[in-house]
Amino acid sequence: MTLGLSLGIVVGYLLFALLVGLVAYRVSETTAEDYYLASRSIGTFVLLFTTFATLLSAFTFFGGPNLAFAAGPEWLIVMGTLDGVLFAVLWYVIGYKQWLIGNRHGYMTLGEMLGDRFGSVGLRALVAGVSLLWLFPYVMLQQMGAGEALVGLTDGAVPYWGGAALITAFMILYVVLAGMRGVAWTDTIQGLFMLSVVWIAAVWVLSAVGGVGAATGAMLDARPEFGRFGGGTYTVGFIVSSAVTIAFGVTMFPQINQRFFVAKSAETLKRSFALWPVLVLLLFLPAFMLGAWAAGMPVDVPEGANVLPVVLSEYTPAWFAALVIAGAMAAMMSSSDSMLLSGSSYFTRDLYRPLINADASEYREAWVARIGVAAFALLAFVASLFRPGTLIEVGSTAFSGFALLALPVICALYWRRTTRTGMIAGVLVPQVAYLAVVLSAVVEVVPTLPRTVAGGWDVALGLMALSAALTVGVSLLTAPTAEGDASRFTVAGD
Repeated sequence: MTLGLSLGIVVGYLLFALLVGLVAYRVSETTAEDYYLASRSIGTFVLLFTTFATLLSAFTFFGGPNLAFAAGPEWLIVMGTLDGVLFAVLWYVIGYKQWLIGNRHGYMTLGEMLGDRFGSVGLRALVAGVSLLWLFPYVMLQQMGAGEALVGLTDGAVPYWGGAALITAFMILYVVLAGMRGVAWTDTIQGLFMLSVVWIAAVWVLSAVGGVGAATGAMLDARPEFGRFGGGTYTVGFIVSSAVTIAFGVTMFPQINQRFFVAKSAETLKRSFALWPVLVLLLFLPAFMLGAWAAGMPVDVPEGANVLPVVLSEYTPAWFAALVIAGAMAAMMSSSDSMLLSGSSYFTRDLYRPLINADASEYREAWVARIGVAAFALLAFVASLFRPGTLIEVGSTAFSGFALLALPVICALYWRRTTRTGMIAGVLVPQVAYLAVVLSAVVEVVPTLPRTVAGGWDVALGLMALSAALTVGVSLLTAPTAEGDASRFTVAGD
């Protein structure tokens, strides 16, 4: 199969996704609520798959199989079961309450909701600023994944920067035009496509190597420790830390959290989170097991390369490998477009309007959002060229940063005694501490602050506990402000 045909499949799929977005654009309304939230009209099937596809990122498709290849299939316990169930629970605890409040008061962002509840523009800007800070490395992650994917598909004929530039150009064009309605529609198509091709890939590879038994036997011959619980490099601390920080972090990701506002009914939201664990397992089982089985296959995975493209190139036709990479690129774009859309809403609704131009027209706000999308994506592209860590490391950094927001938000949603000062302390102090930990690994600081402690426990868990303790403790020591209105979080159906 020629290089041109391989690239043609990838670019053709991206163009198809763009076409669907343009169709959605033609039926969209020219309002901020429609652009950011599709007028709160998303049904169960589309809500489930747009959330699903938004999380189908480079971290899942390449990072997970790479980790399974290196350390064994127990990663499924983290992503396929613990996180699937835990996120579904948090979807109800945080998401359902947010939907009730947002539907009543017309909120579009988490910062807007909290700022109104506590009468604080500062808190609103703080939440938006923290969210944009940790969104940056996760957008960069998609660009890194795209660059690596095309290097693997084309055997280096397309350079790393070329793949990263390709997805950057598409996601800027797409988000500027499509809005939430287009994003949700294409996410649904991309989610269905990715789920289908990853199962076809698993069946194809297994048939080539002699079936599940042969693949598993070869894996255990090559890596006997993969057959024992805890036999690989995973520890209880690593598994628990990863499950908690990822699940709590996901609920605070702007592109996921904002989806708690878009459902057209409470029943839509409830059906979606009930089906979520099943859908997650259906994806992660074949994708991560392909990574683990590859440990026993006679394939040469170069250092720093992604294992899945190598396996597909060895055991499936070139056109199918290109199709799967196209699906992976689509998964990255379905994450990136949602991130940029939600990031633009955080910037315009929570920073630009309250701090710069409160009287801006919706037309002006829309153009500010579009310019912000382009600038944010281009800055992330430039940063991705320096490859600041592996896909797992970059993704983990973002998850943990977002996870530190979750417990203060839960306090605000359910505890009427929470104060503005308590919220600011619970958000700001742990974020500063975690940022110091992250920067100490990048900037030469002596000594470097550890990301984990003995047993693989992530320091982010301790900082999550600190965020809750500060929110509660400071709230008990301070009086509610006159500008705050706790009654706005008390709604029918709660």
